[in-house]
Amino acid sequence: AHVVRCFEDPNVVHVAGKIDPVSDIEVIHTELALADMATVDRTRERQLGAARSGNKEAAKLVAVLERVHESLDGLHPVRALGLSPEEMALLKPLSLLTAKPALYIANVDEKGFEGNPLLERVKAYAEKEDAPVVAICAKLEAEIADLSGEEKQVFLDDMGLLEPGLNRLIRATYQLLGLQTFFTAGPKEVKAWTVRKGATAPQAAGVIHTDFEKGFIRAEVIAYDDYLHCNGEAGAKEAGKMRLEGKDYVVKDGDVMHFRFNV
Repeated sequence: AHVVRCFEDPNVVHVAGKIDPVSDIEVIHTELALADMATVDRTRERQLGAARSGNKEAAKLVAVLERVHESLDGLHPVRALGLSPEEMALLKPLSLLTAKPALYIANVDEKGFEGNPLLERVKAYAEKEDAPVVAICAKLEAEIADLSGEEKQVFLDDMGLLEPGLNRLIRATYQLLGLQTFFTAGPKEVKAWTVRKGATAPQAAGVIHTDFEKGFIRAEVIAYDDYLHCNGEAGAKEAGKMRLEGKDYVVKDGDVMHFRFNV
């Protein structure tokens, strides 16, 4: 995630002496590209000998590294190269910084969510690489963090906001990384668990414990909205909203799940 300033305030000094969020982004990109180039060049030097000796895997890697070097030399991130899944797999051990998905966080002032030219410039820049932008007012977030639940809602209503910016940032990050949440709920506590989108019920069970996945029998599932509207598990059962799902069930975001298994 890249955080850039999108507001004017003479009382808050910018390290570069001017407010230019796109320039700030490009500075970050340059630093990351240079770091990646050093990694790529070191790896290429190590693999060249093996590639010239006929090692096919080394030759494949060197070919990809040469493409990546050319892209980085032009300060273009690896994620924008359009590499195949196989090529990305070859690069995975290098942990290249510019291969990771990007998200831009625009720090605005209280009135900067709409009609903000600086924010619009960030959005236009991010659109070129299909990256999400989340506008957040850090000052408001700091004030919200110290409020109780009821006070927080009153504050948000007064500011014309539906929810804290942190909530929007979390959702955008999960969306970018292809993640979702399911819940387990008992009489003493509720826990949230993170899985990849497309995960099956046994894979979700494995997030809790590997034995749950190995011995998976079935999952008792209640959709999040049904769980809330029926005031919990008992009400959902009475309303016929609890389903029994097997090994092929694909978990949906917000599912409340109870796993049956044996070991």
